[in-house]
Amino acid sequence: MTKEPMTDFGFQKLSRELNDLIKVQRPEIVIELDIARSHGDLKENSEYHAAKEKLAFIENRTGELSDLMTRAQVVDPGSYTHDKVRFGSTVSLEDIDSEEELTYTIVGSTESNPDKGLISYHSPLAKCLLGKEAGDEVKVQLPLGVKEYEILSVDYEEIKFE
Repeated sequence: MTKEPMTDFGFQKLSRELNDLIKVQRPEIVIELDIARSHGDLKENSEYHAAKEKLAFIENRTGELSDLMTRAQVVDPGSYTHDKVRFGSTVSLEDIDSEEELTYTIVGSTESNPDKGLISYHSPLAKCLLGKEAGDEVKVQLPLGVKEYEILSVDYEEIKFE
């Protein structure tokens, strides 16, 4: 079983979503389904089919979340040094071609938000950075082609998810 690293924030977020699906959304959809079923002919009953689709989505998402939570490895990135790039590290990079400086924090796949500089542990860039240190250069295959970066710094900063 492959462990899925995440912060406590990510684990709590998954837990809240799973709880909402099981205790709130699923019971509501079951009631909707029963009401729609009571309207008679199921072949042309759009409410019934919509409720069935919602229920199927909830069941699938519940399964995904349950699987993620059983594989979750809650990591406190503040509890270890960040002399090399690790889960939870904040990494400053310089694009060697454009000299643009970028900063990313490596987080769990369910916590990533590239617009806020939070990239998934599983992303191509994060995979290339892991284990590297300031001064190292990395080449990474991205959707727009190969990019080359120099690592300017590796630090730990408290992660701001929201």
